[in-house]
Parts: sequence; structure tokens; C-alpha cells
Amino acid sequence: MTTGRFTKVEATGQYKRVLPQGLRSFLFAPGNHPRRAEKVFLVGADVAVLDLEDAVAVAEKEAARGSVLGALRQRRDSKAYVRVNAFDTRWCYGDLDAVVIEGLDGIVVPKAESAQQLQAIATRISELEQQRGLTVGAIDLMAIIESARGVLLAEEIAAATPRLSRLAFGGADYTNDLNLEWTPEERELDFARARLAHASRLAGIEPPVDTVVVQIKDTERFRHSARTGKQFGFLGKLCIHPDQVAVCNEVFSPSAAEIAHAQSVVLAFEEAEARGVAAIQVDGAFIDYPVVYRARRVLALASR
Repeated sequence: MTTGRFTKVEATGQYKRVLPQGLRSFLFAPGNHPRRAEKVFLVGADVAVLDLEDAVAVAEKEAARGSVLGALRQRRDSKAYVRVNAFDTRWCYGDLDAVVIEGLDGIVVPKAESAQQLQAIATRISELEQQRGLTVGAIDLMAIIESARGVLLAEEIAAATPRLSRLAFGGADYTNDLNLEWTPEERELDFARARLAHASRLAGIEPPVDTVVVQIKDTERFRHSARTGKQFGFLGKLCIHPDQVAVCNEVFSPSAAEIAHAQSVVLAFEEAEARGVAAIQVDGAFIDYPVVYRARRVLALASR
């Protein structure tokens, strides 16, 4: 049995840590533009997110579902998620009823502000999976935290349902909610990023996914933002333009130097451990179990 980032080993009854899946880039495309909705799967993102929320005008909300269904049936090079409208809107359940079909990999829930919202959505997805002959529990759930309330309740949201694999951070709505100035340095986002990282770890789910950068032509601002998110423990980033995908994948992938160092650490430690030694030096740095665990995580991410 798998729960978040832990798998129960039936023979022992113990839980073993599951390494992160390594999904780095989540690229949005408006669901009401069939051509863009189909092309989003082919530009190198790990996950394509067909959007029924902010990118779709109110008058086109329901009609956009048809375009999304068409895109879900196309050939793809990435996972396919759909961002539905927020739980407290009149479109949320209609979106779910329309898009939970064979070929859907995940649902993105915007403006998440309580565990009860995620539980209700997870229950509806399970009902639809059962009704339509799909594997129950196969469709992933990702919740975007983008308000003061959502950040405050991040721990309970992260632990709301086993279907929830990860949180994401919505910096645009968050800064608007708190009337913050969103600066290039992004220090005003420190508190929210730290809260999401801690909440994810406590719940045993995937590391969180970082906020979009709305300056789509400013590659260096995007790179700085991605690196900052990575420093806070995030494992990927939301993208709103295809040009952001390559930078995102680069930042959240181990570099050749990081991989080489991790390999040398693991090899040296395993040799020392075989001799009964659990504390060594590699290239002048102290190495013990926490450092080795991190090195192994780097190698696991590289393999993904």
C-alpha cells in the first residue's frame, strides 16, 4: 500500500520512504484554445496542465471542457493534468464530471483553503472512476495554495487525502491577497514557501511545486525564482510559457557535477561502511548518513 511518499511493506508492517517522482515542470495551456491545448504536450514539460480556470473567460467555461477532452485524446510526450475551477465556484463539479476520463493523469485544484474541499473533490473523483470503469485512485490530485488562509492551513490541506500527491504555490494570487509587492528578489514569498515545504514533509507527500513567474520574457528572473524555490526544498515549478520549460527542467535536475559528487560520496561511504566506519571525509568535507541520504536522492532524481 502506498500513502504519499511512504509505502507499507506488508511482510513487516513498516513504512518505507518513497523517493520523489521527479516531476519538475508543469506547463499551463488555456483549455479553450484547441491548438494550444494540443501543442502543450509536445514542448518538453513533465506535466501539461490544461486550464479551465484563470485562462478561460466566464462565458467560455463550459464550452472549454470539450476542447480539453479533445486534447486528452491526442498523442502526448508528457503527463496530462487539468486545472478545474475553484471548489466554491459553480463550475468545479461540472469540470470534474467532464474531464475524469481514461488518459487523465491528474486534477489541479486552485485556491485550496481547507482539507474539506480536497476531501470532497477526492470523493467525487473516486465516484467517477468507479462509474467509468477506471482504476480507483489512479488520478493524481495537486492543490495550489494561493491565499493567506491556504498558507495558514497548509498542514491540514497537505494531509487531507491520500490522493493528494503535492502542493503548489500560487504567488500571484498570494501577493494580491496580502497586498504584497512581488519583487524580483522574492523575499516576501519566504514565509509561504517555508510553510508549504514543512507541510509537505509533515504529510509525507511530494515536495511542493513553486510559483509561476509572470514576466515570460525575463529568463533570468525565472531562473532566480526557480533556484530560490529549490533552496526552499521545492522540486518543480509552474510554467506559463513554453520558453520557461527548459530553464525549469535545468534548475530542478541534478547537474553533471552534482551527480559526479553524489556518486563519489555514495561509493566512498559504502566502502567505509563495509569496514564498520560511518563517518568519513570526501574532498575535505565530512560525510555521514544524512549526507549520504541526500547523495542517494540526487542520484535517484537523476535517474528519473
